[in-house]
Amino acid sequence: MGTVVLSATAVLVVLGFGDHLYWIAAVAVLYLYARHGRGSSSTPSAPGGSSPQGPAATPAPTSYKAYRARRDQQAKWERRYARERGGR
Repeated sequence: MGTVVLSATAVLVVLGFGDHLYWIAAVAVLYLYARHGRGSSSTPSAPGGSSPQGPAATPAPTSYKAYRARRDQQAKWERRYARERGGR
């Protein structure tokens, strides 16, 4: 993937000698590749510190025991939330 990005950037730079807009496109390609394309393990968190999965989102469990622990914790939170809402 990196070779394709570098090749595309080189082509855009060469084309940029005729039209400077291609240089901006080359910089944009490099920026997007550096930002999203390298497969970095860190992902930005959602605003407010919460994720769609709940208050303490964990990575996918690697074993059935970890899955059961996570599922039980989620059920505990849901029961607590139902009690706090008035049991609706």
